[in-house]
Amino acid sequence: MNNWRNMVQSKLVSAGQAVQNIQSGDRVVTGHACGEPCALIEAMIARAPELTNVEIVHMVAMGPAKYAQPGMEKSFRHNALFVGGTTRKAVEEKRADFTPCFFSEIPRLFTDGILPVDVALIQVTPPDAEGYCSYGVSADYTKPAAESARLVIAQVNSYVPRTGGARIHLDAINLIVEQDEPLIELKPPKIGDVEKAIGENVARLIPDGATLQLGIGAIPDAVLLFLTDKKDLGIHSEMFSDGVVVLAEAGVITNRKKTINTGKFMATFLMGTKKLYDFVNNNPAVELHSVDYINDPYIVGQHDNMISINSALQVDLMGQVNAEMIGSRQFSGVGGQVDFIRGASCSLNGRSIIALPSTAAGGKISRIACELDRGAAVTTSRNDVHYVVTEFGVAELRGKTLRERAKALIGISHPDFRSSLMLDAQAKGLI
Repeated sequence: MNNWRNMVQSKLVSAGQAVQNIQSGDRVVTGHACGEPCALIEAMIARAPELTNVEIVHMVAMGPAKYAQPGMEKSFRHNALFVGGTTRKAVEEKRADFTPCFFSEIPRLFTDGILPVDVALIQVTPPDAEGYCSYGVSADYTKPAAESARLVIAQVNSYVPRTGGARIHLDAINLIVEQDEPLIELKPPKIGDVEKAIGENVARLIPDGATLQLGIGAIPDAVLLFLTDKKDLGIHSEMFSDGVVVLAEAGVITNRKKTINTGKFMATFLMGTKKLYDFVNNNPAVELHSVDYINDPYIVGQHDNMISINSALQVDLMGQVNAEMIGSRQFSGVGGQVDFIRGASCSLNGRSIIALPSTAAGGKISRIACELDRGAAVTTSRNDVHYVVTEFGVAELRGKTLRERAKALIGISHPDFRSSLMLDAQAKGLI
């Protein structure tokens, strides 16, 4: 569509001109994670002296999130649907807010008018021959936010990979800012001996032909290292990164055995390096859809042999999982953990796995605890967890009594803490 600029000439503006339409008191939803429209966000921040009480809503911010820095309180108030590294301090210091919610239900906050969207700042590809732009690496809540916003401002960026699935027509965009810039990249995490041991233990629970959901970080990437001998794995995950590309290129991930969306890598957002972005660009096997489809437990459960792999900060001896708080401090959020755990529970031969190192703080704290820290939330209930995995082994909890659970979890805790955990469990009456 070579003449698309002529067709939308009246919509083409600079970033500075576009954000002049943001008004004090507006609720602004930004594109997610590596799909952040950086040029638009920077232009909005430049207007800080002119604005008051603008609410900025998103999940993980991969950019600097200057609107959440000290001194911005009068202009911007961040509402975090998942706390990230650049917004954590603002939430902790009460300069920003946190809203608990399942990832799959965020679109309804926007579309049902619970959190009405005034302005959606999104990033998309240039249009195709029919005038449709791909959402690239961020469909998740970004697509529903754009569909329900009063005003849609899009950064059209030729660096954004064109992915199948979610797209938006030029007619549905109010203002277009054409500005090319490389996407934010998530560098591969460092994988140590502990993560490798956990990855090897998790890999033993994954059969050939399984469909995988993977979280973010060193442990999910470590799991992928030990899947090279598997056959015909599939991907239906809220996100995937560079490690999946390696297995796809090796012929391990084929998506041929998936019960639905056969042959397709299905996700709702992507985080990785240029290697990932090049792999998904114009790849007919890759589709991104909004999170109310990808993370819907009903959709997840339609996959036979669905394996959900997520991490946690702490697990107590009853099997309750805290994946989002350190004491009473909000560290991250629920994300899609519960969506996929419940979906995997509905799957024929499905399994949900919580994988975590046995200790924290350089070995000083056991992540397997008699009780969750005071003030910490339960992210995933004890009724939902199938397996807990550390570098010391696998504890199967499904169908187990409280006494059996406590013994199994103590058995995969760090040896330095097993005696004290046993005493605590006996004092609490669990054993």
